[in-house]
Amino acid sequence: MNKRYIAALLGAAMTFCALNAQTWTLDSCITYAVKHNLTVKSRELSTVSGELDITEAKDRFLPTVSAGATQSFSFGRGLTAENTYANRNTSNFSASAGLNLPLFQGLRNVRNLEYAKANMRTLVQQLESAKDDITLNVIAQYLQTLYYDEMRKVALEQQRLSETELKRREELLAAGKIAELDVIQAKSQLAQDEYSTVTAQNNYDLAIVDLCQLLELESTEGFAIAPVDTEQPMPLLDAERVYEAALQTNHSILASRYGVESASKAVSLAKSGWLPTLSFNAGIGSNYYTTSGYKSEGFGRQMRHNFSKSLGFSLNIPIFDAFSTRNAVRKARVQELNAKLQLSDTRNRIYKAIQQAYTQAVAADKRKASSAVACSATEAALEAMRLKYDYGKANATEFEQAKTAYIKAVSDAVQAKYESVLRKRILAFYYGTSVR
Repeated sequence: MNKRYIAALLGAAMTFCALNAQTWTLDSCITYAVKHNLTVKSRELSTVSGELDITEAKDRFLPTVSAGATQSFSFGRGLTAENTYANRNTSNFSASAGLNLPLFQGLRNVRNLEYAKANMRTLVQQLESAKDDITLNVIAQYLQTLYYDEMRKVALEQQRLSETELKRREELLAAGKIAELDVIQAKSQLAQDEYSTVTAQNNYDLAIVDLCQLLELESTEGFAIAPVDTEQPMPLLDAERVYEAALQTNHSILASRYGVESASKAVSLAKSGWLPTLSFNAGIGSNYYTTSGYKSEGFGRQMRHNFSKSLGFSLNIPIFDAFSTRNAVRKARVQELNAKLQLSDTRNRIYKAIQQAYTQAVAADKRKASSAVACSATEAALEAMRLKYDYGKANATEFEQAKTAYIKAVSDAVQAKYESVLRKRILAFYYGTSVR
């Protein structure tokens, strides 16, 4: 095989592997998820439908023009001009065109256009709300994955410490300084730590799968994420201040608010059924007629001679429509009340989410501060216990307890760190600032 061809194949393969092994940042995950999420795509189609509704509402102001032609034949006996019956074959052709222009449709067309525009505003905000939902989900899952990654590293460190301790005890046993029971305890602890490592790795793998599913990726092969800056402190925004900002900018609240407006327009549209309608119509037409046994004018002459024109106005005043309009108005008012309830529910839901995020962020900061102190204290205690154990002033159980306390303090610190980052990013998101 040609060497140049082989080199090209290898280069393509390396490029493919590099693309598959790319590291995803939080920003790239959010962008990709928003672009490929099925719910977002469905909302985009809804906005396209809303745009078509506006176009249709505008087109209702235009006149309608129609044209038609009719050709008919009659065979057999029929009544003649002399009031007798005879066999006659007749042919009749007619053509016509008409125009209808709505002058006043009980404000239905105007109100229908207003309703379509209001509904379009609702659909746009629902689309943005869907993007917000997937953004929050990706942020939470991304940080959850990083948390499990660090917990996996903690488990590996715990396993490493147990392996080191087992080797150290085996050496002490060989020197006759400790009992064989201490070595057995070290082996047991190592087995437990290995199990914890497997569990931590499994949690991390499942988190990767969940994140890939949010991104609508078909496979997790070569998927890796970049760490976020957790060392730089994020400001803790006040909950009430965040909620006030969310009332003005949050897309879920805006969608519900525009939904109320749209429902109000629907009530006005339903009331149009009580108003009269007026339209202008015009038409032209002609016909051609032949009867067997009689001489008829030619087609062109008849069409010219029989040509007719018409102009007129049509007024329709609703008097009783079997309560159709009344029932439509009542249904529209029920929908308006429901839209107002949805707005209140959305506000309450956003307020609850903000309050929870703020409370959890405060608690996470406190745990973060206390866990930092605990990490330093338990690490010092572990080293002190190691020395005591070496000099025979502490037993293996006490040493393992000190090591377990240190690992727990480190785990708590990692959990508090990512909990604080997540809740503060949620607050920043509702406040309207960048969280990427």
